[in-house]
Amino acid sequence: MYAELLTEAAADVARGGVVAHVLSGHEDAPERAALALRLLGAVHRLVLEGRVPELAVYYPSVGGTADPLKAWPVFHRVLETHEAEIRARLDAPPQTNEVGRSAPLLGGLLRIAAETRLPVRLLEIGTSAGLNLRFDHFRYDLGSRVYGPAVSPVLLSPAWTNSGPPLDAPLEVAERIGCDPMPIDGASPEGRLGLLSYVWPDQPDRIARLRGACEVAERVPATLVRAGGADFLADLAPAEGVVTVVWHSIMRQYVTPAEWRTIEGSLSRAGEAATPRAPVAHLAFEPRRDDDGVVIFEVTLRLWPGGEPRVIGTAPPHGLPVTWN
Repeated sequence: MYAELLTEAAADVARGGVVAHVLSGHEDAPERAALALRLLGAVHRLVLEGRVPELAVYYPSVGGTADPLKAWPVFHRVLETHEAEIRARLDAPPQTNEVGRSAPLLGGLLRIAAETRLPVRLLEIGTSAGLNLRFDHFRYDLGSRVYGPAVSPVLLSPAWTNSGPPLDAPLEVAERIGCDPMPIDGASPEGRLGLLSYVWPDQPDRIARLRGACEVAERVPATLVRAGGADFLADLAPAEGVVTVVWHSIMRQYVTPAEWRTIEGSLSRAGEAATPRAPVAHLAFEPRRDDDGVVIFEVTLRLWPGGEPRVIGTAPPHGLPVTWN
């Protein structure tokens, strides 16, 4: 649905139409800014708020039927009618908080737990609403096996394509803290609306996972800090009796090179201070380009003492399913 709408939008930009006016001032925005998703999210929010019923009939997220070719003329009129409001929303970065990315997080933490046999102190940078900090309250379908509480409103299926990490590892979460420059309260109506606006309206599984994870957030506490990753990790240090795990997923593209160097410096210093009773880990799910320019989304792990980087799995960008090494 979005591919068709964006094809029409690109043609409208080329002829200097309303899309060009809405996006004016962002001509030099880098790819990592995800400008197209910002535009689509701003319109989807209007649909979710019930303010553009003529467009809602084509949005499955509110009970409509996807028909992008019929939707385009209506979409175009919505841009004209709500141009100022949509332009204002282009300044905010997308906040998808994709719950499917808990599958690579769980697998990586099981690997860490198996090697350290210690409770996890989980620190997430770019946490958005902190939904993935509650990963152990989701249910994972592993084909012949399941992992997680049977009554969870979140089902990740299929979570993995193969046997994966050790399911019997003693995984216990001692602390859940996340940071974000613009954290969202996923338990609030406003927070849910913002998160849902950035999900593709014709992807019901993702919508169901997100809504279920917001329910979990209402009853499972996690600490969210308004801060960038560099400030959040400035005083990062090992803690006795737990493994300190810094985790992030598909957020590095929003971080400047200078800030990322600072984050890496904090991780390295904490890693150098790690001991077997106070280990430190860096677990990530991020894209990279191979030698042929193909984007691969990898699950990577560094565990100190030692700190040798490992690629432990790959997955589609929304995390499901994960293929483990």
